[in-house]
Amino acid sequence: MTLDVPDEAFEALRPLLFSIAYRMLSSVTAAEDLVQDSYLRYRRALADGAVVESPKAYLSAVVTRLAIDELQSARAQRETYVGEWLPEPLLTDEGGLDPQEVAERSDSLSMAFLVLLERLNPVERAVFLLHDVFGYDFAEIAAVVGKSETNCRQIARRARRAIEKDRPRFVASTAEGDRLADRFFAAVTDGDVESLLELLAADAVVYGDGGGKVPQWGVPIVGVQRVARLLAGVGRRMVALGGRLERRRVNGQPGALVRDPDGRLVNVFVIDVVDGGVQTVRSVINPEKLGHLGELADVRELLRRSSDADA
Repeated sequence: MTLDVPDEAFEALRPLLFSIAYRMLSSVTAAEDLVQDSYLRYRRALADGAVVESPKAYLSAVVTRLAIDELQSARAQRETYVGEWLPEPLLTDEGGLDPQEVAERSDSLSMAFLVLLERLNPVERAVFLLHDVFGYDFAEIAAVVGKSETNCRQIARRARRAIEKDRPRFVASTAEGDRLADRFFAAVTDGDVESLLELLAADAVVYGDGGGKVPQWGVPIVGVQRVARLLAGVGRRMVALGGRLERRRVNGQPGALVRDPDGRLVNVFVIDVVDGGVQTVRSVINPEKLGHLGELADVRELLRRSSDADA
């Protein structure tokens, strides 16, 4: 099928628009919906006779404004979220994403970075991302958020101060991180506490996001000994139930999908590798954040079977 000129322009910009929307919302599903909404608004504007000299400027402005509105309505929900909140995992080793964009901006895709962005209000988040991550100038940003260039500069500085102190610095190269991750996830699968102790950083921590929908750790698990024992236990239980780990790259970092015996998704792990050790492990098991990745397992049924096996 041959695309008309507006559709060609939109499709060329779709990866950029999704990248902005996902970093704004930390949700794959919401970002995809928002990008589609921006397309419909773009087509309506053209049908109404609007002259769009720069589809990139027009569409990125629409996406950003829609994301700001979405964030403002979602903030109350975030404040009452049950347990640890983590972003929806994004697989970054499959089609549909711009490989160059992923490579150049992988640090701003990491869950660690997206969690830090939660410190910012919606406008701060938009200004910071558009300028520091996507390279828009302040004149363009001012038109998007409806503020002066001077004000946008001040907002960007304030947002940068809030983020930079704790911004993740992933020292390991992709190859180094993946080699360590292979060993790490093999040790988890084997339930090998000693190997995990060798691979974990001294300040290792595990975060789990069940969202109150399924059982998950309610608070961070801190300390190398506790983390090693926890993950070894998870691996042994997974294997006993016939599950498996599928190594993937998640949010630009080493990760793995946990699947049940029928191949249905149970949860997603993503790790931060810093200074030759696994410093942070994040587990997303909230089914509302995994539906975009395929058919989901019945986690409660798996836990029931595990309890029956232990009895």
